Amino acid sequence: MMAAILLVPLIGAGGIAIDFANAVMTKSELQAAADAAALAAVADSSAGLAEAQAMLGDGTVPLSEADALKFFDINSGGASYSILEAKAAVVKEGSTIKSAVTFKASVETTLSKVLGKDHMIVSGSATAEYQTQAYRDFYLLLDNTPSMGVGATPSDVKKMVANTPDNCAFACHIVKNGVEDKNSYYNLAKRLGVTVRINVVAKATASLMDTAIESRRNPSQFRMAIYTFGQKAEDTKLLEVSPLTADLAKAREKAASIDLMSIPYQGYDNDQQTDLDRALTQMGAAMGPPGTGTTAASPEKIVFFVSDGVGDSYKPKTCTKKTTNGRCQEPIDTKYCKLLKDKGYKIAVLYTTYLPLPTNSWYNTWIKPFQDEIGSRMRECATDGLFFEVSPTEGIGDAMNALFKRIIRAPRLTS
Repeated sequence: MMAAILLVPLIGAGGIAIDFANAVMTKSELQAAADAAALAAVADSSAGLAEAQAMLGDGTVPLSEADALKFFDINSGGASYSILEAKAAVVKEGSTIKSAVTFKASVETTLSKVLGKDHMIVSGSATAEYQTQAYRDFYLLLDNTPSMGVGATPSDVKKMVANTPDNCAFACHIVKNGVEDKNSYYNLAKRLGVTVRINVVAKATASLMDTAIESRRNPSQFRMAIYTFGQKAEDTKLLEVSPLTADLAKAREKAASIDLMSIPYQGYDNDQQTDLDRALTQMGAAMGPPGTGTTAASPEKIVFFVSDGVGDSYKPKTCTKKTTNGRCQEPIDTKYCKLLKDKGYKIAVLYTTYLPLPTNSWYNTWIKPFQDEIGSRMRECATDGLFFEVSPTEGIGDAMNALFKRIIRAPRLTS
């Protein structure tokens, strides 16, 4: 008899634990639906956003509210719970459109029913916002080091390999004492009609200025600065190609002049010209404090980083891969990206895929062992949602423009 009496609270206690875990899981599921609904209400392609942008003043946005509830309803169907209440509120306040989705649900219990508890209540909320006229400063950090002299496509690589005595896929740009070496592979590539990666990046950067001009709502909404890793290997440093300016037409002219870093001779300085750590550190110092983006005086600051993702510098003690005489060849060290993101900067990464070079002994010895890590490290460097990889069959220009549009059009969760 005592065992039977004790069995009821024991079952009830176990049931509460099980039912509580189910309620937590249900709340997590509904929270995800609410997050998605809040974002959908202010999505770039939504009818509600178009309605809000057409409004002459501030106020509620009925179409967005209806879309949010519909989206929540589609993503919140569950057999073990019922929605008691779901509300959406979307308002336009100046240049910002804010959405909020709240919910309350009843989760059916199982074993807890022996204690008279038939259900548990869970609730939550999500908010998102979209700035119709956010002010942003873009700092383009373009990798122009010798590795960006590789052929832009597999066919370009193949042509260089077939026409060089050492089967080299890189168009090394040799300039000694200010005199161009007419027999360098850089000039050979031009004679062969081979396009190298940096040429495509320069053209794409110039095209990006046109996209920014077409996308801005007033002349001061977007400003851009352009930096490379230096003009020549004898003086590698963060080099300002174009200062921060709202005159994007002038920035476009400067972008078109970007060229491959020169070297005085093959093997100069043990080929240690790609110091990604230093470039990101110096970039942070050049940008100044980040803003909110709500006014021209407080712009968001975004590093727009274009690179093949492989560092090559002198790091005898802190390199993550094996070294040779202190030369460190490794995927990007993401702690330098994290330092910038922790300070409030955003990092948009365009990873120009490092093409395998199976006929190149240097590649097979030093790069191939970590080839699979390069892309994932570059993704980790980027702010969430701001990563784009360009495969050899895609256009760098299209990818750069797509990434830019993703930055300026993406709504964001605020809670």
